[in-house]
Amino acid sequence: MSYRVLICDDSALARKMTKRSLPDNFADSVAQASNGEEAVSLLSQQQFDLLLLDLTMPILDGVGVLEQLKQKEIDIFTIVISGDIQPEMQSRVKQFGVVDFIPKPICAEKLTQTLKLYGFF
Repeated sequence: MSYRVLICDDSALARKMTKRSLPDNFADSVAQASNGEEAVSLLSQQQFDLLLLDLTMPILDGVGVLEQLKQKEIDIFTIVISGDIQPEMQSRVKQFGVVDFIPKPICAEKLTQTLKLYGFF
């Protein structure tokens, strides 16, 4: 099965590394957003199976994205990939239903393990 993935990170390099970290033949399509506002707009218009979300971004940060998704009742499987690894932040985002928190730089093995754990393949 192939999935529709949205990668949201203000760093083009981080988006590229995240896309490369997805398992082979996992994604049918991969959309990218460079800030939270773009991500919320895309998620309001299209159906995605997975959101890979950075926290520290301009315009609208990752927590803001999670707040807006909750307000708009957009339910999407979300994994945070961030350099902000403080336990308080991890706890805060998990309150929004984030299933895992992967520190940057992304580890492809950790991403694959998380996707397997939650039944993506």
